[in-house]
Amino acid sequence: MRKYNISGMSCAACSARVEKAVSSLEGVTSCSVSLLTNSMGVEGSAPDSAIIKAVTDAGYGASSADSVVKAGTVRNDGLSETGELSTLKRRLSASIVFLLILVYISMGHSMLGLPLPAFMAENHIIIGLSQLLLSAIVMVINQKFFINGTRGLFHRSPNMDTLVAMGSMASFMYSTWSLFAMADAQVNGDITKAMSYTHEFYFESAAMIVTLITVGKLLETRSKGKTTDALKSLMQLSPKTATVIRAGVETEIAADDVVKGDIFVVRPGQSIPVDGIVTDGESAVNEAAVTGESIPVDKRPGSAVTAATVNTSGYLKCEATKVGEDTTLSQIIKLVSDAAATKAPIAKTADKVSGIFVPAVIIIAAVTFIIWMLVGKSTGYALARAISVLVISCPCALGLATPVAIMVGNGTGARNGILFKNAISLEQTGKVSIVALDKTGTITAGEPVVTNIIPAGERTEEELLTLALALEAHSEHPLAKAIIRCCSTKGMVPEDVTGFMALSGNGLVAKRNGVKISGGNLGFIGSSADIPEDIRAVSEKLSAEGKTPLFFAEDGKTAGLIAVADVIRKESPEAVKQLKNMGIKVIMLTGDNEVTARAIGEQAGVDEVIAGLLPDEKEAVVRRLKKQGVTAMVGDGINDAPALTSADMGIAVGAGTDVAIDAADVVLMKNSLADVPAAVRLSRATLRNIRENLFWAFLYNIIGIPLAAGAFIKLFGWELHPMFGAAAMSLSSFCVVTNALRLNMFKPYDPSRDKKRSVHIKDEENPDSSTEKTIKIKGMMCEHCEARVKKALEELKVVESAEVSHKKGTAVVKLCGDISSDELKQAVEAAGYKVVSI
Repeated sequence: MRKYNISGMSCAACSARVEKAVSSLEGVTSCSVSLLTNSMGVEGSAPDSAIIKAVTDAGYGASSADSVVKAGTVRNDGLSETGELSTLKRRLSASIVFLLILVYISMGHSMLGLPLPAFMAENHIIIGLSQLLLSAIVMVINQKFFINGTRGLFHRSPNMDTLVAMGSMASFMYSTWSLFAMADAQVNGDITKAMSYTHEFYFESAAMIVTLITVGKLLETRSKGKTTDALKSLMQLSPKTATVIRAGVETEIAADDVVKGDIFVVRPGQSIPVDGIVTDGESAVNEAAVTGESIPVDKRPGSAVTAATVNTSGYLKCEATKVGEDTTLSQIIKLVSDAAATKAPIAKTADKVSGIFVPAVIIIAAVTFIIWMLVGKSTGYALARAISVLVISCPCALGLATPVAIMVGNGTGARNGILFKNAISLEQTGKVSIVALDKTGTITAGEPVVTNIIPAGERTEEELLTLALALEAHSEHPLAKAIIRCCSTKGMVPEDVTGFMALSGNGLVAKRNGVKISGGNLGFIGSSADIPEDIRAVSEKLSAEGKTPLFFAEDGKTAGLIAVADVIRKESPEAVKQLKNMGIKVIMLTGDNEVTARAIGEQAGVDEVIAGLLPDEKEAVVRRLKKQGVTAMVGDGINDAPALTSADMGIAVGAGTDVAIDAADVVLMKNSLADVPAAVRLSRATLRNIRENLFWAFLYNIIGIPLAAGAFIKLFGWELHPMFGAAAMSLSSFCVVTNALRLNMFKPYDPSRDKKRSVHIKDEENPDSSTEKTIKIKGMMCEHCEARVKKALEELKVVESAEVSHKKGTAVVKLCGDISSDELKQAVEAAGYKVVSI
């Protein structure tokens, strides 16, 4: 996706206009414009020059953005956020000064009897001229509304600024005409008529409208700035300098100048400048900046380190592996930034409305003016109603409803190590009804460990481990490494052996102190040593638990067994439980054998286990699951990539391979299964927030526009002054943005408020699980019969609704879960009616 900075947009109508202009270009496959960040993402083969020209022809400015957002810049619309706030503050301060004088003259004197200078007090022409000059000054201070609004009209794309400009200018022009009419009446000696025109002045409204809208813009800009806090905080984490060793000398250089292969050093308390591998030293590194995990992680030679993480204790010497835009931090920043430039599907309705909103409001204002004139109201009254319509309508709220929630939700996820690649993935994750989990490295740790040490006869555990270590120290097998790690933690050192041999598929043999020792599976050791029955029984029990028993013998006698297993992560059972509590079906997919898979699946608490799968078979299973409901695949390895790509939502754990991460829609940086329900929870909260914002934006305009037009005057006596309409408009967008900011306080790991959604999963093999069933019923005679059958059916938990007709003799039920035909039949017949068929 190519990104562009867009300038000159003021509301949803602007973003819709830009999107339409660029989308119409040949070679553009998709275009998404964000009003929040004043950015645009474009996919396709159209050249940059054509895209920029299309935006310019639409009346806006465009420039190509860098592939990665640099520190300190989130937007580039001609003003930084700080600069825009400063400009708005200056505009508002100057406007308020002149507006207060204007209000004192126009309202303070006439309504409250406040004193005026003698030369002005009895001269209404001077009072009118003073109001004209003061309102003109306020309008010049806020000339941006008039310039952008007029430009929008010339480009046939009226926007919010057009509405504000039209409302303010209409008030000013009508008031100016009234002032001239007053002067003419006074010259002609008609003092009474001249005095009557003082009630036709709306100069304070003209100035008040643009001032109040500026207040709203200031509040909106401050709030919008907070929505990008997560992104800005990520960018500020990037270290500015690095200490590298060149020609044997430590040299401090800019972090951007580090090249791949450089050796850099990090002292306690310093941030790691780029991604790398530890070559010397040991320490604990706080990785909270990248993963959200506050507990420091131990690092030793061979361990990977990430840019922006903090070395807490020891001295580290590392080799740079990823620099500049390739570092993990830069990729996270790019993901968060790109997500803000995309649109969620839920925004489509608001986009369609935004495209016709402003022209529709202008037409409504014109119709309002005509109707009030036709019913005999004065020009001033009719104009006030039309102006109120123009200034109360708020397309900004519609345009901001979705992107602000997406930005804050995405930022909240980033702070917790949950990265959504785009707005679509953030919305869709919450709609998942089936989660397919890879076993190795996802449910389990992906690293075998020793789980049981069972010595035979009089031997001790230490003696058995000493024998096993002497053999396994020479093996590269993953199970051997588990035993080596276990012995290492106990401070054990391998004894010397001679004649070491690895017999593929069987085990290991060697001589220790001239005595033959061996290790391997049951068949291999059983062929040369007598295995006691109690050891055999323990072996069978451990195998049933999904563990791998390794037998050891010395001089033809069994020494014991050591069980090794890829153990389940401690958080996995709770994560699976939380997913199930959300109404999500959890399935484990693995290439392991059936016995091991069943044992792990039982411990994790999954609903179903499918074992013995090759990568292409995993993908085929995911395709089948997609027919039953929205399916997410969670994996970490290369073998998971096809399934991740095929799934509706691919979720990759961050410690997995680059291939898996590239194929996924969501990346979990902490490599914890607990992040899966957290991601679903955050997605649902974000989607709920978007719906709240859209509801408010639509409701505000649906109620506000008729109110401003005067539709409720006859019914309730409600009448809206243009100034109050402008105040309402200025606060509308602020309310939407503020509501989205509540997502900053959302706790994605708190399951206390989880609601089990009624998610229906289709079963192609079971026709009884269809989402809708028609029941033919005998015995219903009237509406009362219908009501009884309806009540009986809807009392069943999985029945969403029942449409019953005594004339047709049917009940059509909509289901949100599985239920047998017998249960439906029993419910109807318990109400006193006969079921003919289902």
